Amino acid sequence: MPVRVPTAIGARLDMIDEYGYRPNVGIILCNSECQVLWARRSGQGGWQFPQGGIMPRESAEQALFRELREEVGLAPAHVELLGRTRDWLYYEIPDGYRRHSSTPDFKGQKQIWFLLRFIGREEDVCLDSCARPEFDAWRWIGYWTALEHIIDFKRDVYRKALAELEPLLSPEIKG
Repeated sequence: MPVRVPTAIGARLDMIDEYGYRPNVGIILCNSECQVLWARRSGQGGWQFPQGGIMPRESAEQALFRELREEVGLAPAHVELLGRTRDWLYYEIPDGYRRHSSTPDFKGQKQIWFLLRFIGREEDVCLDSCARPEFDAWRWIGYWTALEHIIDFKRDVYRKALAELEPLLSPEIKG
């Protein structure tokens, strides 16, 4: 059951927990036609939802808005926070995809996913709002279409996040 009331998660988090997972936020940004923002990673062929790590002494909600600004150039005024997943969703990153600088105990990500309604204008989306842009292209896709295109090791987490958050979409967005 998703959490409808948009409140920050109280606990502050370190970068990698005792089980080898890095705390992270995932962002599902939905427009009025129930399409979601889908972004291509800079210099790579992979597409994904915006996501990013939670810094020490930062709440998940604070990380959400920082990542939203850094990755797609949007401010809180451009979105309405509809809700978040109740618990962490985990995925392991296969060895071939891990950074060489990763600590030996690093296994993957644990994520809190947020569902946002986009209330800005498309020209508000800005992929080069930081020194090293995460994405170089974006588009709107169908709500469930992401499952057909996301890399295999993230698919289960995407499925769980989309399923848990879908009931928060209002009837006018669902169509």
